[in-house]
Amino acid sequence: MQEQFSSRLLNRIPRLLTGVVAFGLGVSATATSAAPTDVSTDLPRDLNKAPNDGKTRKATSKKPWYQIGKASWYGSEFQGKTTANGESFDMHGLTCAHRTLPLGSWARITNLKTKKSIFVRVNDRGPLLEDRIVDLSYAAARKLGIAGLGKVRIDPVNGSNPDQIRALVAQTASVQPLLLAYR
Repeated sequence: MQEQFSSRLLNRIPRLLTGVVAFGLGVSATATSAAPTDVSTDLPRDLNKAPNDGKTRKATSKKPWYQIGKASWYGSEFQGKTTANGESFDMHGLTCAHRTLPLGSWARITNLKTKKSIFVRVNDRGPLLEDRIVDLSYAAARKLGIAGLGKVRIDPVNGSNPDQIRALVAQTASVQPLLLAYR
């Protein structure tokens, strides 16, 4: 029964992700911005207000947008509080807060010290401190090996990259049973 559920879930996730990605999770940004939008266009001017926190670069068809800088995490003091997208914060979920990435989008976060990498969903706005580029949930920071602050690279999920989608689906399928155990 569990195998049947897992295979059905895995079969549906690529279709769901394709729909979400088609909705606007492509990759592009201007040199001073930290938010991706569609591959073929630059950011709308109203989203181009973020400071250049770390290294950011303009996306091209060959070299996609990324951001490098400090990451921090938040946990129990925010557990259950409402996030920017209206859901309750779950410190055991693989989520993050970012100033300009679209709410509901997915990003790959890589710890540059340990080279560990995970996918997180953007569900909140932040961080509040200017020298940081992302606030991770407790679970995301733990999986990356970040105890306080860490230097990370942020790569938005690009729907046209099948390897990235496969890795996201594999992580989602392997993490789902763990998340249910916490509830």
